[in-house]
This record gives sequence, C-alpha cells and structure tokens, in this order.
Amino acid sequence: MKAYIDPGTGSMLFTILIGVIGAAVYSLRMLFIKLKFKMSGGKVDAANQKIPYVIFSDSKRYWSIFEPICREMHKRGKEIVYITASPDDPALSCKYPNVKAECIENQNKLFTRLNFLNAAIVLSTTPGLDVYQWKRSKEVKYYVHIPHAANDITLYRMFGIDYYDAILLSGDYQIEDIRSLEKSRELPEKELLKVGIPYMDEMAKRLEENPDTASHPRTVLLAPSWGPSAIFGVYGSKIIDTLLKTGYHIIIRPHPQSFTSEKELMDKFMSEYPESEQLEWNRDNDNFEVLKRSDILISDFSGVTFDFSLVYNKPIIYTDPKIDVSVYDAWWLDKPLWTASALPRIGKELTDDNMENLKELIDSCIEDSKYTKSRAEVKSETWAYPGESASRVAEYLIAKLDELNKKDKED
Repeated sequence: MKAYIDPGTGSMLFTILIGVIGAAVYSLRMLFIKLKFKMSGGKVDAANQKIPYVIFSDSKRYWSIFEPICREMHKRGKEIVYITASPDDPALSCKYPNVKAECIENQNKLFTRLNFLNAAIVLSTTPGLDVYQWKRSKEVKYYVHIPHAANDITLYRMFGIDYYDAILLSGDYQIEDIRSLEKSRELPEKELLKVGIPYMDEMAKRLEENPDTASHPRTVLLAPSWGPSAIFGVYGSKIIDTLLKTGYHIIIRPHPQSFTSEKELMDKFMSEYPESEQLEWNRDNDNFEVLKRSDILISDFSGVTFDFSLVYNKPIIYTDPKIDVSVYDAWWLDKPLWTASALPRIGKELTDDNMENLKELIDSCIEDSKYTKSRAEVKSETWAYPGESASRVAEYLIAKLDELNKKDKED
C-alpha cells in the first residue's frame, strides 16, 4: 500500500527540507569564505563583498516604478545591481552605467540567488518575502518594499509584506492600515515612510511634455483586472457586446496576468471579437499612450483606475469591487477598503441595472464636471509629494545605507 501525504503536510515537509538544506549551504559557504579569507592573508575578495543596493523585479512591467529611482541613484553615483525575472525587461538595456542588470528566468535559480544574496539593501515591489520560496538572506541587512499601485496596501495576499523591514508609501491611510495589521498580528513595527509614487510622477511628466492634442473619435478603454471578481469574471462577453453597441471606438486592454491565468477565456474573446476599425486589443508593456488617447476608462478594482483618473484627470466607470478579502491582508482590518470609498468620488458605478444604458453613462461621465474636484481630493489622499518621489526614495536609500554602515562600525 502506497503512503499518502496530503498537500498541506507535503508543503510543510518541503519547506522544512528547504530550510535544512539552506542552513547547511549557508554554514558551508561561511566556512569557505572564512578559510579563503585566512589563506589570502586577510585580503577581501571582491566577489564576496556586500552589494550596496539591489533591486529585485519579478516582471518587466515594474521597470516604470524602478527606472526613475535608478536614474536618481545613477545621478548620485550609486551603483545598483538590478535582478529581473523577465528576459525582455527594459532594465537589461537601460542607459545608466551604474545600473548592472541581470536576468534569471529560471525560478529555482532566481530564488537561490535571492535567498543567498550578499547585499546591504534590497528594494522590491514583490510581496511574499519569507512566506513562500523567497526567503530573507542572512547576508542582507535591510529589505525595503515599494508598492506598484496607488491604492490599498492591504490588497496583497495575506502576510505579503510582514517580513520587510521598511515600506515606502504614498498615503496616510496606508500607514494607518499597516500599523493596524502589525498590532493585530503582534508584529514589530516596520519603518514606514511616505515618499510618493515614482511611476505616476514619471507618467505626469511625460503627459506634460506630450499632451493629448490630436483629434479622435470618442474612445472607451476597457481595462479590467483578472479573476472571478473582475469585469470579465462578472459580466463575461456581455460587456464587450454592450460597448460595441455604443458606436464608440473601443480598446480592450486585459491585465497581463489574464493571458496566463485565464488564457482560454482570452483566446475565446480575441477569436470571437477580432480587431476591426471599431475594436482594438492592446497589450503594450507601457500603457502611457493607450491611456492618453482614451476619453474614459471602464475597470474594476485595478490600480489603473487611479493612474487614469489622477494623472490624466479623466473620468472612470467602475464595477462594484466585491472582493473576497479572506485571502488578503485586508481581512484583518475592521474597516472598508479605501478603494471602495475613493471610486464613487472619481466615477460612476456600472451595474446590471444600468448596463443597457452604458452609452448614456459614458456620455454623462465625460461631460459632467463635478468629478474634477473629487479627483483632486482623492489625489491628495493617495499621491504624496507629486514630482518628488524618485528623489525622496534615492535620498532614503543612501541615508539608510549610511545608517547601517555606521551601526556596523559601532557594533
């Protein structure tokens, strides 16, 4: 009779095994370094020196977040090792000599590199540190997280940011929510610093330099998130049919994850609704141009709603974000999501009742000026220090390294 191990137990045993192997490898590595150090007469091998700054990005789409920071660090003469999981990440061909980018596409090799990294500071937008495969390296002094959207910090999978040392944020409500999480879970307080949003600053700067002046037919951008609670999960093809009936130019830009997690659905939609003069599918890595030439956005709980509304100062239509928060950090908080309070202030809700009148809903949102003031209000809550964020992040990282080095000398 074959032995059976349930998935939960198997996962636990696998984690224990990885921990034991990791500890053994770490001990052997330290022994090797000490022996090499003694045999070299006390000379430090450059290959074993601690990297001052490392940026880890699990996807090329986060280059928009890190590029302004890399530029600022380069201007200050600071070298960065940029580790990416995407072979076509723009970082690999970036123009900053002080940024040394490397791609590790193989996941096992990637996490091995990260889990035994020898660095002072690691900056990343990836959640799940010390929760799944990505473990804190004993040779890294400080882990810093920066979000990739201007909304709730509690919409990560549970425990996603618990084991970072610092979080760089853009709104007071995010700070309050993290402090509440720490209290609920009896966690030590992390360093929380409000710095703003680098990619939105960059987007706003580009828009100022390249304003949308070209005449075009009224254009509607449908940009849903992914999963059962997103627009396609709730309305299916009905939303596409209804949009086409408006006669407006329609752009559909699914979330990149949809082409992985919902591949069959995407293949079906793109086959049933091929591109035409009225309809186009957009998969650009950089969403700047598609947002610029759209007059209104229809989305759900995707972070793009705030990019579109707050940077481009345009109206949105949103679906009720009925999110099952049981798997998210938000579950621990006895309060509604900030996103749920912000969306009604910057646009109108799409429901089963008003779906058939979608054309009128689009027209009223575009032509009604009442949302302008509300957008300014929401912007002030979630986008601190417009235009200053990359500089603030760079200054923080440099000061933090000085602080860590000073502490080492004192110890």
